[in-house]
Amino acid sequence: MLLLANLFWGLSFPLIKTIILAHQQLLPASGNWFITASTIAPRFILATAVLGLLLWKKLGSFTRREIEQGLLLGVTAGAGMLFQNDGLQFTSASVSAFLTQLYAIMIPLYLAFRLRRWPSGVVLWCSALVLAGVAVLGRFDFRTMQLGRGELETLLCSVFFMMQILLLARKKYAVNRVLPVTLGMFAVEAVLFTGLALGTAPRAADLLVPWTSGPWLVFTALLTLFCTLGSFIIMNRWQPKITASEAGLIYCVEPLFASVMALFLPGWFSGWAGLDYANEQLTWHLLVGGGFITLANVLIQLRPQQA
Repeated sequence: MLLLANLFWGLSFPLIKTIILAHQQLLPASGNWFITASTIAPRFILATAVLGLLLWKKLGSFTRREIEQGLLLGVTAGAGMLFQNDGLQFTSASVSAFLTQLYAIMIPLYLAFRLRRWPSGVVLWCSALVLAGVAVLGRFDFRTMQLGRGELETLLCSVFFMMQILLLARKKYAVNRVLPVTLGMFAVEAVLFTGLALGTAPRAADLLVPWTSGPWLVFTALLTLFCTLGSFIIMNRWQPKITASEAGLIYCVEPLFASVMALFLPGWFSGWAGLDYANEQLTWHLLVGGGFITLANVLIQLRPQQA
């Protein structure tokens, strides 16, 4: 089930990139943060409406801990998506997908720090591989010692996604029901990103312009159905069945799905919607950098007792 969630998230990278380009075509004067908010807010407004209709008779039965977990997940996932989606305006879908997976290494490092023990040799070697992969994918400039904005924002988003995974692994939330928690999570994100869209819109009328575009509506509907409702309900339902470290490693399949789909979906999407979004190519940066990160995660999976 988590692999299925990964497939949906892999789809989200070229899909979000397409929605961003569609927005830029509809409103060329939009700022980066308005584009980001306008891309994310609709998926959570629609997802909240769907779950709200399904659960409205049960709203009074929500427990304090279900509400608490939903709020915390909404804040952490929302912060992660904010930086991930803004970063996608400055880097490719494949690079973003691989860099997002940094949390697979951060989770065992965090757990080692919390338990006050030195990370194992496996974790240290894998961390070195991940750093090398990040440098290659982000085309790190050793002369100026900096990564691009898109890569830096994507690395930051990974920190918040790590928090989201750890929240789902907390034992005190083990008895929480999936749909109430997910509804709370979606509602928080809908409020946060709607507020951001309102605060960054050049004009109030610009908020409604994307909703007049047929292609934008289709892409947003796909993003809501598969990459929001489908993926997060699956994640919230099945991830608590395994450890946070195991979950972080399984989620590393996501960039493989994203990279494969980025080889052909952009051409399909842009051809239908009239956008300028070319299919991505298998460059040596993607193969080597993505290979280092994937290898690191496979090594930890093979030696879980040492991670």
